Amino acid sequence: MAPMLTLLQHRSRGGARGVAACRDREAWLVKGYADVRSLAAAAIARGTGIAALVEEAGSGGEIDLAAALAAGELIAPIDHEDPAHLVVTGTGLTHLGSAEGRDKMHRAAAAGEKLTDSMRMFLEGLEGGKPAPGETGQQPEWFYKGDGTHIAGPGEPLNMPAFARDGGEEPELAGIYLIGPDGTPHRLGFCLANEFSDHVTERHNYLWLAHSKLRQAALGPELIVGALPADVRGTSRILRDGEVMWEKPFLSGEANMSHSIANLEYHHFKYPLFRRPGDVHVHFFGTATLSFSDGVQTRPGDVFEIEAAPFRLPLRNPLALAEPQQAAVRSL
Repeated sequence: MAPMLTLLQHRSRGGARGVAACRDREAWLVKGYADVRSLAAAAIARGTGIAALVEEAGSGGEIDLAAALAAGELIAPIDHEDPAHLVVTGTGLTHLGSAEGRDKMHRAAAAGEKLTDSMRMFLEGLEGGKPAPGETGQQPEWFYKGDGTHIAGPGEPLNMPAFARDGGEEPELAGIYLIGPDGTPHRLGFCLANEFSDHVTERHNYLWLAHSKLRQAALGPELIVGALPADVRGTSRILRDGEVMWEKPFLSGEANMSHSIANLEYHHFKYPLFRRPGDVHVHFFGTATLSFSDGVQTRPGDVFEIEAAPFRLPLRNPLALAEPQQAAVRSL
């Protein structure tokens, strides 16, 4: 098996953009490309894979990724010059432990039923979320999260709106896609991510899930090109005043999911709206590990830290409280 290839986006202190590639212990700048989207578009146009194009482009010089991360030179591994053409979405109740936390959150609202709506959806996914090739599986819970303005990169703050009731982490994986000229979705790879949400709002009424999800999300610096390992194991932690105040392992990858990646992709891209040529999609695959489920209340200044093999670099983001904004509507 060939060593895993990862891509990163680099921005120098002077603002110059570039693409970095890493394989084994070797990391280098890719000649001729300023961003990952342009690299992927070139691969689509030429009918080749990203890895082959990276090898063909050659090296523009070595790069120390750890030093670049510490210097704040690694940005989110995907973006779009027009943020309105980057679509952020996700799915929930997809992991084998994810139903328990949600079930606790609104069990009281469904006290007269044997199963809550969330548990029922989870069990349906468990039964039909991994269909045989060529078959259509059970559709998952789905949510819209925002556009490119909602993407935070490594080290950037995750801003909790002034009206929010909570700002909580969700350690998970995200698929990154570019829609080709003919409307075909092309998966570039996978990122480590923090699908930041408002769990207090969701707990109040699970029909407020949409409100809880309209938040920023953070992407780790690395984009794994190609297949994702079936078993991904990592650690999610929260640091307060420099000390770890909560820490827990988390599992992802298809071996730990009730849905296959292919099934989640099908039920997202079956809508023509999401197959608009040139658009970028960041799609979150869900998680089963939340500090909120353990009674943790985050506060501004806390730092979320997520790490998981095979990703080499961690994702760290501080929690911040945004200033109130005017949202009054004027009649014309």
